[in-house]
Amino acid sequence: MHEIPRISLPDRVAEHLREGIHQGRWSAHLPGVPRLAAELNVAQRTVRSALGLLEDEGLLDGRGLGRSRGITAAGASGALRRPLRVAILRHDARLTDNPRTSLVLTEIMHSLEAAGHRVFFCNKSQLELKHEVRRVARELAGTRADAWVVESGSRPLLEWCSSQPTPCLALYGRATHQPLASTGVDTEPFYRAATRHLLALGHRRIVLLVREPLRKPVPAFSVRAFLEELGTHGVATSDYNLPDWEETPEGFNRLLENLFKITPPTALIIDEGPRVFAAVTYLARHRIHLPEHVSLVCSDSNTFMDWCHPPIAHMQWDNALIVRRVVRWVNAVRKGKPDRRMTTFPAEFVPGGSIGPVWKG
Repeated sequence: MHEIPRISLPDRVAEHLREGIHQGRWSAHLPGVPRLAAELNVAQRTVRSALGLLEDEGLLDGRGLGRSRGITAAGASGALRRPLRVAILRHDARLTDNPRTSLVLTEIMHSLEAAGHRVFFCNKSQLELKHEVRRVARELAGTRADAWVVESGSRPLLEWCSSQPTPCLALYGRATHQPLASTGVDTEPFYRAATRHLLALGHRRIVLLVREPLRKPVPAFSVRAFLEELGTHGVATSDYNLPDWEETPEGFNRLLENLFKITPPTALIIDEGPRVFAAVTYLARHRIHLPEHVSLVCSDSNTFMDWCHPPIAHMQWDNALIVRRVVRWVNAVRKGKPDRRMTTFPAEFVPGGSIGPVWKG
């Protein structure tokens, strides 16, 4: 019977440092012995023994007494070759919630896998966790991942992510002024253009229906652009223009019922394709016609809108730019050089037959 080998404390420290080097935690050299000893809560002589083991392996080179060890080319190349485990946290796990976003996430997964990484979705979405930061944080912290991609995160959630050691990229979401990488679509010009277009056609009762992360705790920049345009043109804004609603199919239908009960809007701007489809179904059921009775704009881009008659006014952008940005960021994390840049790509307003002048009937 073979004796089970005992792993010494220097060996365990060496393994910890070896994994950190391969993960790209340090790009050029390790911290000094006193700092490493304090971080790992071990004696300095233990750290020196562990560093000696890594020097023997060729991962480190000595720089003389009192100087930190440099990472060799062999150590750096090991980090460059190592695939990362990338966890994607979805806003809503239902693939039908936003087909365009689902397509973007699929392209991101395929591109990252082609680059040699391992990609997976978190077990639960933000919607399933009721947007509670404590619960979402526990979900993320429980994943065994080297990097996170958070789709459409709220401001409180992204604030928490920015405080964690795991590199995180915000895909869409409320990432402005947050110290973490982000990418998405610059929607503010779209909202301004769409709102001005509707105002020019005589609309004043314009309602914007967007998801909770864009409304709370304060409206996102794009939503504020919509409200500012109304105010600039003399429309006093209230909860009527930006209503709160329960983010379920039943809650959305109740919202429409309430909107059209007393003071029906003359124009709707809705943030995602599936809810546009739900709204069109509701309007048809109540014999409210587009664009004679109400104008409709979708602040999303979805292929189903091309099949509608009349074609629905919508937003348009290039998915490929976003996918490339995510892949480059993950590769930078692998090299130990993750950036925290906010990179957005322009979206344009595409008018369609679903908008027209205010109905005079």
